[in-house]
Amino acid sequence: MIEVSRLTKRYDDGTVALNNVSLKLNRRITSILGRNGAGKTTMIRIMSTQLKPTSGTVKINGLDLVKDRDEIRKIIASIPQEIAPWDVASPQEHVEMFLSARGLKRSDIKHLAEKSLKELGLWDVRDKAMGGLSGGMKRKTFVAMALASQAEIIFLDEPTTGLDPISRLEVWSALRKINGTIVITTHYMEEAKELSDEVVLVNNGRPVMQGEVRKLLSRFNGRVRVEGPKGKYKVADSHISYMRIKDAQRLLKEGYSIKQISLEDLFIMNGGGAIED
Repeated sequence: MIEVSRLTKRYDDGTVALNNVSLKLNRRITSILGRNGAGKTTMIRIMSTQLKPTSGTVKINGLDLVKDRDEIRKIIASIPQEIAPWDVASPQEHVEMFLSARGLKRSDIKHLAEKSLKELGLWDVRDKAMGGLSGGMKRKTFVAMALASQAEIIFLDEPTTGLDPISRLEVWSALRKINGTIVITTHYMEEAKELSDEVVLVNNGRPVMQGEVRKLLSRFNGRVRVEGPKGKYKVADSHISYMRIKDAQRLLKEGYSIKQISLEDLFIMNGGGAIED
C-alpha cells in the first residue's frame, strides 16, 4: 500500500512539479501515465526516496517516507529512467553488483542473477561488455536488476523505452511473474492497457483520473472516436442502424477515421492533451 497525502514538490526555480496530490496505490501493477513534464517522474522519484517532497506525506506499507527512509529502502527497488550503464561491465556483473549492494547473500546472488537474465533473454550476452550491446539490451539489463532484487515494491521509470516490440513483450512477461507490487511510468498506451491492474493519468502535477482500465473505458461502451482529416476528433454514438452505417460510410469517404475509445482519448477529454505532445 502506497498512500500519498497532499504531496507537493516545488523546485528551486519555482516550478511546481506536483500540486497537492492525494492518492492510494494498492494494486499489483500500477502505471502512471502523462505527457513529458506532467509530474509522473517526480512522483515516482519521491515514492522511491530519491527526492524529498516540499510538503505532504507519503507512506509505504505504513512507513513514513521521510522518517522511515532507511527502512523503506530495504523493501523497495528502483530503476530510474536516466540510469547509465558501466560500459566495461557485463549484464551479469551489473545484476550481481546491484544485488550485492542490497546486501543479499552471495549464495543467492548467482541464482537470482541467472534467473532474471534468462527471463529477459539476456543469458547469451551475460558476459559481454555493456558498451557493445544495443540500447534495448542495456535497458533490459536494468529491468533484470530490479527483477532479481526480490523487493516488495519495484519502481520502474519508463522501463521499456528504446526496446523493440519483441523485447517489450519479454519485459511484460517478466513483470507479470513478479510477486511484489510494481509501479511504472510509461508513454505507451498499449503497455498500460495490457500490463496494468490500474492506471493513474497525470497532468500539470495532479492526477486527473485513476482506476482499472476496463472500468475507465466502460463508460464509453457503444461510442467511438471520429477523427477528421486535420486531426480534429469527437466522440460519437456507434449503435448499429441503417442510418449509422450510411453516416459511417460517408465519413470514411470524406477522409475521416473511426476508432475505439482509448486511454489517450480519456486523457485528452480530461484536459491532459495528447500524450505525445
